[in-house]
Amino acid sequence: MSLWRFDAIGTVWEIETEAPVDDERRAEVRSVIDAFDRGWSRFREDSAVSAISGGGGIPAPVDAVAMLDLYRELSDATAGAVNPLAGDALVALGYDAGYSLVPGEPRPAPADWTRVLHWSSETLTLAEPAVIDVGALGKGRLVDRVLSVLAGVRGRIVVDAGGDLATRGGELRVALEHPYDPALAVGVAVIRDRALCASGIGRRAWGDGLHHVIDARTGLPVRRWAATWAIAVDALHADAAATAVFFDGGERFAARHDAGWVRMSTDGRIESSPGFPGELFLAA
Repeated sequence: MSLWRFDAIGTVWEIETEAPVDDERRAEVRSVIDAFDRGWSRFREDSAVSAISGGGGIPAPVDAVAMLDLYRELSDATAGAVNPLAGDALVALGYDAGYSLVPGEPRPAPADWTRVLHWSSETLTLAEPAVIDVGALGKGRLVDRVLSVLAGVRGRIVVDAGGDLATRGGELRVALEHPYDPALAVGVAVIRDRALCASGIGRRAWGDGLHHVIDARTGLPVRRWAATWAIAVDALHADAAATAVFFDGGERFAARHDAGWVRMSTDGRIESSPGFPGELFLAA
């Protein structure tokens, strides 16, 4: 197997193929990642979501409908805990474009966010200033887009963006990293022609118990769950399900999208969906 490793969107990508990816496809992969980042990164001054943060309308960035329609479903399923306008809450806690990591007062996201944010295949509009953040499912969507670029590559393919991955053409065993000790695993998942995404409070953490998994209703980090993993037909839905199961109602969202999941609480308990494909090492 050939391994192509590079940095993009703040994480390490690893693309594993049976033969090396040619230069033309590598350029296309980088182009797809850059276009997505220019559309949706709140850490770039030149991105579309940065340009619109003061309000107004712009041409819709790539995948606006696919992602924001699913955000609406996530929001409904979790009683508003997941919300694409939670960017302001993250900024208030110090997870801002400059990575100041200096927390201020918590700032809940607008509960009626669909009144503020409007989207179609042509336009993206904010009725008032707000910071859009698609972190609940955006990286998963980008993994899917990169995998689609490689559709013509023969043999097994694994696209892994910092632990959010999709595979095609063979079985893959993936260790579920312990959120408090990366040298340990809480289990192993087995996937074939599917995607697995993970989320945890140990990555992108700062200050006194602050991290990037935010309850949009309070503007505060979640406290009950330490890590989640989800398997679905594609990385968009795996990423969304991994976010959803941090909150009440997330299990129903995952079931609707045929997503298996595992989650570990902050006191070390493990829960999983029925028939999760793999083995867990910790007792439920």
